[in-house]
Amino acid sequence: MSNPIFDALGGNAIPGNMAQMVAQFKQFKQTFGGDPRAQVQALLNSGKVSQAQYNQAVQMAQQLQKLLK
Repeated sequence: MSNPIFDALGGNAIPGNMAQMVAQFKQFKQTFGGDPRAQVQALLNSGKVSQAQYNQAVQMAQQLQKLLK
């Protein structure tokens, strides 16, 4: 099962291509609408994202946060 959050952030981006992934994330951030927490909660509630996938996405987001500051 693919992770929709991971896919939205570039999915299979390789670490050597970090600049492109950061640019994709910034573009995603600009076009994203709505309340992120509500949308993630809806994904969890619907079963489209498992708790393990959510935890993985949180870890990735924390790492990306350091790059985007």
